[in-house]
Amino acid sequence: MNKIISGLSGIPDRQSKPRTSGLNIMYDHGISLRELESLFMHAEHIDALEIGYGPAFLVDDLKERVSLCKAHNITPFLTGFVFEVFKVRDKVNDYISMCKDINLKTFQVSDTCIQLSHYEKCVYIEKLSKHGTVYTRVGSQDAAHIIPPYKWIESMNAEISAGASLVFAESREAGNVGIYRGGGEVREGLVHEMVQHIPQEKIVWDTPHIAQQLYFIELLGGQCNCSRIKPELLLGFEAMRLGLSPRTFYLFFNKEEKV
Repeated sequence: MNKIISGLSGIPDRQSKPRTSGLNIMYDHGISLRELESLFMHAEHIDALEIGYGPAFLVDDLKERVSLCKAHNITPFLTGFVFEVFKVRDKVNDYISMCKDINLKTFQVSDTCIQLSHYEKCVYIEKLSKHGTVYTRVGSQDAAHIIPPYKWIESMNAEISAGASLVFAESREAGNVGIYRGGGEVREGLVHEMVQHIPQEKIVWDTPHIAQQLYFIELLGGQCNCSRIKPELLLGFEAMRLGLSPRTFYLFFNKEEKV
């Protein structure tokens, strides 16, 4: 927190890193190392970096990206689709070896595009948990595949039991599948069911758009875990968490309070 706001009242408490709640997980869609270095000037506001499939498959600097993250106390991991690409070719051991080669110790397991029984997914979660921290993605990237709330909840609880540290609620980068409708609107009934049945410190909500970020701050407060945050929205989102945005100002500041 900078000097400008350090003396202001009505600013909600914010855990320092390493945080257990209120996680900001930024999405790397293929920005350059130089851009990452510039963004990491604000590393105090970035808890983890999800490296997207573009840079994961098409650049030669993955090891440098991972090292840069670790130097700034940011947890790097490859998006779960990378696991799917290896799994569908029966190359999961190669996936593990590749992650070790670039010094990655956090894995994300997903089945958003491939056919994988949930039992088998949990087996892979258990297997990978022997090599490091495991995150998972729940939901489908197929907009026509509507998963009922009880299946989301069963899957998330089972994956946590299998060893997942965090479970991510899928949205795709466009924010228009999974927990969202085609136009980006939140599936509110689904989200409310998940909030009631899953420990909130275990869920990470994909929020690629400002309106989606605002929804979860209004619903859960500034300590909600959010992912797929675009680099250009990072500081604005952190300001929203603190009530320092016009969108959230009166969520955290009592207008009757004398300053």
